[in-house]
Parts: sequence; C-alpha cells; structure tokens
Amino acid sequence: MENGVLQDIEVTVTFLEMHAPPAVSPPVPYNRQVALLKTRDIPLHFYRYLMDRVGRKWHWVNVLRLDDDELSAGIHREDRDIRVLYLDGAPAGFFDLKPHLPDEVELAYFGMMEHATGQGIGRWFLGSAISAAWSHGPKRVTVQTCTLDHPAALPLYQKLGFKPVAQKKEVVHPLPFAERSASVMRP
Repeated sequence: MENGVLQDIEVTVTFLEMHAPPAVSPPVPYNRQVALLKTRDIPLHFYRYLMDRVGRKWHWVNVLRLDDDELSAGIHREDRDIRVLYLDGAPAGFFDLKPHLPDEVELAYFGMMEHATGQGIGRWFLGSAISAAWSHGPKRVTVQTCTLDHPAALPLYQKLGFKPVAQKKEVVHPLPFAERSASVMRP
C-alpha cells in the first residue's frame, strides 16, 4: 500500500479444459456432515457474502464491483448453476457454473471458506462441481486459475482431469476495505 492506495498485482492466469467426464468421482467425505445445495434465485447479498468470504484472501474482486442490476443479470439467468457447500450446517463454500456458452460449461468460481479447508473435503467438492458441469451436456468444461489462488488449486484441477491450454498475464486491482464493505454490506 502506498499513500493509502492498494497496489495493482500482476498475475499469471492459467486456462484449463476437460473434454470428457472423469471415469471416477471422488467419494463423499465420511464422518463429516456436508451438504451441497443448488440455489434458485440466490439473493444478491448472499452471493456477495459467499464471494467475499471465499475469495477475499485470493482477491476475487470483479463481482464485488458489479452493481445490483449487473450482478442480477448474470447470476439469475435461467441456465446459471450455483451450488452452496454447507459443513456442519453452516456455509463453507460454493461453485458457480456458466453453461450458457455453446458446447461449453465454465466453472466460473469454485472455492471453500478457510474454516473448511484442510479437512479432506476439497477433492470431493471439486468432483461434485465437475459432475454438475458435465450434467449440462457440454463438449468441454473449462476453468481458470491464477497465481493469487490457493497453491493447491492448479494441481487439484489437474489431478481431477483438467489440462492447461493457455496462460496470460493480467493485473488485479485490489479492493480497498471501504469499497469491499460497501459492496458486501449494501442495503
């Protein structure tokens, strides 16, 4: 931070694709109370909460900069598929699929809150996201990750069948706390 202004962060974005569903899905974690629920007309404030709590450490800021109309137009599409992970009855993560591209489903967002990581749930959760993506009948499923994401993200995507197809450099403009608060806490 310089003079109260957050510095831009240069990142490398890796684009990955999968052209066939995996032969096997990771098993449901045992001895854990987990639930994965598909949303319908998710309230904007809850989507922003999920985006903030899952993505704050990784600088997921683009959605938080959208106004209500822009956000609603994207997440309330009939074909949008957003599912929320619950661990022991409380929200613990989410994934957001965009199946509205011809022959493609994009795993646009996938992540867990910090209290849910390191408990053997991530592989099953990603497997569930991949299964949900293939349920839409695409020719390929895509995802992207960047050097700001959790260090285990890229290797886990690859372990579950995604192959890197491209990389590019981008710049992330961090969200100052006041702007983040205004987004998440809007009326």
